[in-house]
Amino acid sequence: MKRRRFMELGSGIAFTAAAGGGLATAPYARAAAGTPVSAKAATAAVAVTPADGRYPDLISGNNQRWTSSPDKVVLPRTTAEVVAAVQEAVTAGKRLSVCGGGHCFEDFVFNADIKVNINMGLMNAVSFDSSLNAFKVGAGCTLLDVYEALYEGWGVTIPGGICHSVGVGGHVTGGGYGNLSRQYGLTVDHLHAVEVVVVDANGTARSVVAARDSADAALRDLFWAHTGGGGGSFGVITAFWFRTPGASGPAGNLLPKAPSKIFLTLAGWPWEKVTQDGFGRLVDYWGTWFEQHNTPGTTAGSLYSWLMLNHRDSGSMGAVVQLDASLPDAASVLSDFLAGMDDALGLHSATTRHDGVLDTAYTTTRLQPWLRGTKYIGAISPTQLDPTTRGCHKSAHLRTRTPQRQIDAMYAHLTSTDKPSTMTGIVLSASGGRIASVAPTATAVAQRDAIMKVNFESRWYDKADDAKNVGWIRGAFGSVYGDTGGVPVPNDVTDGCYINYPDGDLSDPAFNTSSVAWHDLYWKQNYARLQQVKKAWDPGDVFHHRQSVRLP
Repeated sequence: MKRRRFMELGSGIAFTAAAGGGLATAPYARAAAGTPVSAKAATAAVAVTPADGRYPDLISGNNQRWTSSPDKVVLPRTTAEVVAAVQEAVTAGKRLSVCGGGHCFEDFVFNADIKVNINMGLMNAVSFDSSLNAFKVGAGCTLLDVYEALYEGWGVTIPGGICHSVGVGGHVTGGGYGNLSRQYGLTVDHLHAVEVVVVDANGTARSVVAARDSADAALRDLFWAHTGGGGGSFGVITAFWFRTPGASGPAGNLLPKAPSKIFLTLAGWPWEKVTQDGFGRLVDYWGTWFEQHNTPGTTAGSLYSWLMLNHRDSGSMGAVVQLDASLPDAASVLSDFLAGMDDALGLHSATTRHDGVLDTAYTTTRLQPWLRGTKYIGAISPTQLDPTTRGCHKSAHLRTRTPQRQIDAMYAHLTSTDKPSTMTGIVLSASGGRIASVAPTATAVAQRDAIMKVNFESRWYDKADDAKNVGWIRGAFGSVYGDTGGVPVPNDVTDGCYINYPDGDLSDPAFNTSSVAWHDLYWKQNYARLQQVKKAWDPGDVFHHRQSVRLP
């Protein structure tokens, strides 16, 4: 049954138990089992201990390499319950962590030191808060919850991720990006406020609301830290409010309008037809195109693409391309871009026109309603939604097209004979466009002029295959960025790493032999300010993990 999570609110009062308010109105207030509950029934946080049958489902996330054995998992429904859970843990001296969507690539949420895990899954309401004139999103929402609620309720959206099972808690705090980001910017470019449970120097937990326009400078700094500073450093986020800066008028004007229809292209090229020269030309063409088509507000500057350079053992490489079909000459711009990829590979075939876009033997484009296309594109790779896989990820930002030396290193590892998982490869995702229109210090996201992200990833099922697949990722990443100490140091070509694809190896001198510290790979010049926010709002370092912001 479809879950509805949107409603109109007056005076900032949330009329659902999940949102922390008084009256519960079915079907918006929902229990863990999915049935309507009354406000009275939803006044105490759920506490799951090892004896509870639900416990095994709550002690690990989407990456099965990481697990934990906490004394209990707390699932709050209100901010007050989060405050109580944090206070209890602090008073008892117990290490705590917070789980939003469970997609953390590292062991920051689930590890052996965690004694209390706060799972935000029940705080999953989406509403319009007239007191802040912004959309309120519970920190337990998934991206699909948000997409459905905002679009069906008001016709608007946020430019968030392609994998719609991801939780907003971690996605937003790391910056957030997706298929609409070249058109509308990063997710945090539309963030207006956050509610955070913090702990002061006396060990007292409390909640605060920090907004972009807060009168208090310390609150403005806390807000800023949540626009790319990553999760787990400052407190427990219980809610986000979204409103595009400068937007005014009724609710439907306060966030980007979701496209009515999108062109959605899937491309697939069999590895048996890909030569080394063709591979190099494809990667160079793809990067050059985004380097040259980077102007915000243009049709080409709004086109988004993912280039999936899968390991040869998978059988094929592919691409996903999305473009707002209402933009001027959208069909022509898309057709030219697609033809260029086939031409770069040296693969030519008869073409047919479908929905105004040329299809080939290797590319298929369909015109889809936006929400339907968004649901589809998030599910075309079953492994993205599979909660039983193990995984390893590394990332890079590039400010230019991929240099030939890096392309050659990619090809060597993607055609290796060491038999990594068939779910192994290197993914290029477009950046630029509207993303680059924001200054690198305006939010905590420092890599504003990058034209692409690079994600080295492997997923597999058997623990016995850990060493082989982690080894492949480490080898490929270290080789591609071998001339800068095995990591993509900020320079004219590369620009560090993405905090939402965290990589514990960046802190290890065995893998990072550069002179650039791990935190500067993530945040560059913004790290010093993040440290000052940490000092002001978490002076006792209650909220920490292996790569959290350090106290100065």
